[in-house]
Amino acid sequence: MSTATVIGGGPAGLIAAEVLSRAGVAVTVYDRMPSPGRKFLLAGHGGLNITHSEDRVPFLARYGNAAEHLAPMLEVFGSQDLRDWCAGLGEPTFVGSSGRVFPRSFRATPLVRAWLARLADLGVRIERRHRWLGWTEQPGGLRFTGADGAEVEVTTDVAIFALGGASWPRLGSDGGWLGPFTERGVAVTPLRPANVGVRVDWTGTFADRFEGTPLKHVALTVRGHTARPARGDAMVTRTGLEGGPVYAIGASIRDALDADGRCVLEVDLRPDVSVEQLTERLEDRRRPKDSGSTWLRRSIGLDPVGISLLRESSGGPLPTDAAATAALVKAVPVVVTAPMPIGRAISTAGGIAWDEVDESLMLRRLPGTFVAGEMLDWEAPTGGYLLQASFSTGVVAAQGAVAWLSRPTERETA
Repeated sequence: MSTATVIGGGPAGLIAAEVLSRAGVAVTVYDRMPSPGRKFLLAGHGGLNITHSEDRVPFLARYGNAAEHLAPMLEVFGSQDLRDWCAGLGEPTFVGSSGRVFPRSFRATPLVRAWLARLADLGVRIERRHRWLGWTEQPGGLRFTGADGAEVEVTTDVAIFALGGASWPRLGSDGGWLGPFTERGVAVTPLRPANVGVRVDWTGTFADRFEGTPLKHVALTVRGHTARPARGDAMVTRTGLEGGPVYAIGASIRDALDADGRCVLEVDLRPDVSVEQLTERLEDRRRPKDSGSTWLRRSIGLDPVGISLLRESSGGPLPTDAAATAALVKAVPVVVTAPMPIGRAISTAGGIAWDEVDESLMLRRLPGTFVAGEMLDWEAPTGGYLLQASFSTGVVAAQGAVAWLSRPTERETA
């Protein structure tokens, strides 16, 4: 029986192990953590958003420059396939009001428990507390530090690496694979934080008052960039901004920072109302004795954090002209100085360059070695897109490994 070693016990690694085992391959998964699926479980802590129900074209657009590479993999194992897989584990899914897809229990724990039981039934071995160190000099040889600290050497017919990026290192993805891979000549785009908050130098008064307060129903754009506005709730933190709309334009934020070291976010506090409509309301509903805050609250419904953000951005008194105020409400400038550190990111951008792998995700420099998940050079916003691509690449890598194991040998073709 052929053997396969899967390095990494996240979604990409575990689904690869399942596909391989169903094909009759003896599979062992090595994971550095005490239990597999740690990051997967964390993702489901507040409700497991496993994929999205968007149509194909907008769905693919979420992957930016990597869309053309991921498109065939999302055909192999797409959103409906993932939903069917969940149902097979006793977790039927439903589509939320935002189009996001969740398991019926809304949590990751029941799904992971059922999945690990299935893998055990299929004969998949999981070796916990094993950290991958690199390759041996022998073909198919891998080196690990075992649970007792001793070095372990393993020989395998194929290997699938699914070690993640470098976000949430305490859960296992610390980017430690970069050194051994680059030493083998594999080109890797530098890992950078994605789906992460940004730093803003708030005044102490603003930070003290509004830390932990959401800017509700706003739209964010990066000045000078053409990406469509990202809508949702952005959370004010003591040192910046967090939340879905911030994450959604993370690539544009990085591009702006790379260009000149600063980035200006424009916050539209009333994205469903035109500047002309705002101007009219501000003019028609002004009362002579109203303060600036009262005028904004009563005329266009701004809350305290929105009003204070206007003051924060202008560095002084609010404008009194209705048209100027409306224009500011539609594009409040917020200067971003940097993204938060990669250890605080939900995911990472960068990874193994697409030119390094073939269509089955096998490394061209290391035949019989496949990669999947966040180790590859792609990124996506939250909303189910991250997990979907992790599962899809895991399935494709496993299918590629099965095909590699089934190829005719030199003796058979002689």
